[in-house]
Amino acid sequence: MSTNAIVVSPIGSIRAQDGQFSVQVDPAYRPALNGLEGFSYVQVLWWSHFLDQPEMRQVMECEQPYAKGPDKMGIFATRSPLRPNPICLSAAPVIRVDLDAGVISLGYIDAEDGTPVLDIKPYYPCSDRVREVSVPDWCAHWPEWFEDSGEFDWAAEFVNAR
Repeated sequence: MSTNAIVVSPIGSIRAQDGQFSVQVDPAYRPALNGLEGFSYVQVLWWSHFLDQPEMRQVMECEQPYAKGPDKMGIFATRSPLRPNPICLSAAPVIRVDLDAGVISLGYIDAEDGTPVLDIKPYYPCSDRVREVSVPDWCAHWPEWFEDSGEFDWAAEFVNAR
C-alpha cells in the first residue's frame, strides 16, 4: 500500500435550511456543472465533518445499530458516518441546476447544513443500478427503491431511534 498522502478538498457545501436542500458549488468548480441539467438524481460524496475526530475514525465495529440486525457489525457493513475516513454517499433528487449561482437544488439529502461536499456525480442507471441484488435477511424487508423510502418507518429500524 502506498504511504503517499491523499489530498481531498471540498468543492462546495450542503445548504439545508427550512426543509430546503441544495449543494452550493464554490466558484472555481462551477464550470464542472455544465451538462448536469436533465439528470434527475446525483450521487453526492460528502465529508462527515461533525464526526471527524481521531477516536471516531478508530471505530471498526458497532453494537447492533439495526433493530433486526446482528448484535455486532463491522462498520463497512453499515452506512454509519463513523468510518476510518468519514466519507458519506447520498443519492439525491435534483430539482434544478443553476449554473450561474452554482447551486444544485435537491429534493432531500441526509447531510447537515454546512457539510463539505467532496464530489458530485450524475446517477447513471446503467452503472448505479443493479438488477439482481442480495442483502442479509435482517434488512430484506427494507424498501427496494429510493422513492419508497420516504414512506418507510425508518425509526423502527434503528436501535437508538426506538
